[in-house]
Parts: sequence; C-alpha cells; structure tokens
Amino acid sequence: MTHNPWFHRLLCSLAALLVTLAQAAPAWAQFSLPPLPYGPEALEPAIDATTMTIHHDRHHGAYVANLNGQIKANPKLANLSLDALQGQISQFPAAVRNNGGGHWNHSQFWAVMAPPGQGGSPSEALLAAINASFGSLEAMQTQFSQAAAARFGSGWAWLIRKADGSLAITSTANQDNPLMDLPELERGTPLLGLDVWEHAYYLRYQNRRPDYISAWWSVVNWEEVNRRFAASA
Repeated sequence: MTHNPWFHRLLCSLAALLVTLAQAAPAWAQFSLPPLPYGPEALEPAIDATTMTIHHDRHHGAYVANLNGQIKANPKLANLSLDALQGQISQFPAAVRNNGGGHWNHSQFWAVMAPPGQGGSPSEALLAAINASFGSLEAMQTQFSQAAAARFGSGWAWLIRKADGSLAITSTANQDNPLMDLPELERGTPLLGLDVWEHAYYLRYQNRRPDYISAWWSVVNWEEVNRRFAASA
C-alpha cells in the first residue's frame, strides 16, 4: 500500500483526540451536557449569543462535570437518572444537590425556550388550567414575573402542577427545584422555569432583572410547556 502522509496525520490526530477524551471523562461519568436545541444567537434580542454560549458551555458544563465528579464518592448516583435524582436529593451531600439541581434546571431551561415567533401558544387544556388557577394568562405571567423579580440573590421561578392537579407559582434558591424531596420547597411538576442567576442576564441587562424577565416571555416555548402539562396528568 502506498504511504499517504495526509492519511497518516489524520489517523494520528484521531488517536490523539480519543486519548484526550478518555482522559477528560472519568470511567464512572454518566451524565452529559445536552446540546442547545437552537443556535446560541437564536434567542436574540431577548438573550444574546455570548450569554447563551457562556451560560450553556461553561456554567451548565461545569455542573455536569462536577456532578460526574461526585459519582465515585457516591456510587448510588451511577444507577439514577437525572430525574430520579431530584426526588432523592436529600440523601446526598450538598455538592450533589447543587450540581444535580444545576444540571436538571438548565436542561429544562434550554427546552422551554424557542426562537421568537416559534414557541407557539398555550394549548386549550393548559390555558383552561391557567385560567382556573390564576384567572387569566396575563395574571399568571404577572405573578410569575413578580416571583422571579423578588427572588433574593440567585435562583429560579417556576410554574408547577401540584399533586391535586392545580397550578401554582413558586421560586427556589440557588439550584433547587420543585422536584426535590426537601421539606422547605413547594413540590410539584415543573412546567416552566426561569433562571434568575445574574450570569443568565448580566451581560445584556446588568442589574435590570425585570427587563430580562419581560423580554424572556417572547422566547417561551409553549409547545414544550404544553407537552409537559399533558405528560403530568
């Protein structure tokens, strides 16, 4: 066979890449960073591309890496899905709670957003539930926005479906979420969650969190919220 220098270099490069990947990911790693379902610029002007890239690649990526780093010390993690982990979070140390919550919260966050004009609208069934619990869609959005703005420090605002089928709005500190088995939290199935950590908005909005919240409604993916609502029945 004729020696092909280009092909040889390609094989060497691929081999080096495989070695790098093997070194970067521990053997016990099971959690992975989901890709954005759209380009980082797709949510402009509500959320800028630089913020999306840093938020997804660095912040969310760090939660995933740190959670995988906890598996060796907490072997039970290796047998749990990310969803199941939330309901058993009280059994684990703070590092698992913070990073496991951060991974789950951000994974849902990317999914409940869509480029402007592509998110659809609340389904008939969801709208009926919103009207029953809040009076109107506009009233729900106002209450949700107030909860997001009032969250002191870092955290999240949530629209949840409670065990009795009613809808409620709640907020959580840091990377907690309503699926966690923690007595201080109002529990329910999250339908919609908004990140109000400063890293989610500071590059564009600085300290103007209410402006970020207001703009965010233009990129809500109601089709995903509808799906979650139907699945929670």
